[in-house]
Amino acid sequence: MTFVGPHLPPSGAAPQSFAFEVLLSVDAGPEVTVTQVSQPYAGMSVATTPRTPFRTRAGAARTIVITLHVTECETVPENDGLPFLDVTLRNTRAIQEQSFILGPRYARALSRALQVACSNDSG
Repeated sequence: MTFVGPHLPPSGAAPQSFAFEVLLSVDAGPEVTVTQVSQPYAGMSVATTPRTPFRTRAGAARTIVITLHVTECETVPENDGLPFLDVTLRNTRAIQEQSFILGPRYARALSRALQVACSNDSG
């Protein structure tokens, strides 16, 4: 999973929502189904486009828009240095939860988006 960059939230997204684009690549093996995407903070919910569950076949990459909605600003960190996404994957052989640290660009973009969402700032 690779961080691409910020993305516009889907139309109709609740206030205090923001979105990011990531790229899911499956290098080899059987088709993979993403059954869930989550994050560790109690004060945020996650939705994906496409909605889970969705499949990606080996040798392919798929763009996913991750929309995060802040429900309680007091419970999300102001500046998390190593934020991650938990992704539950399933194929014909196993089901597994993977934690993806998407790097410093994602950490900075998430920090900025949280500051805007929790300050009622529009930019």
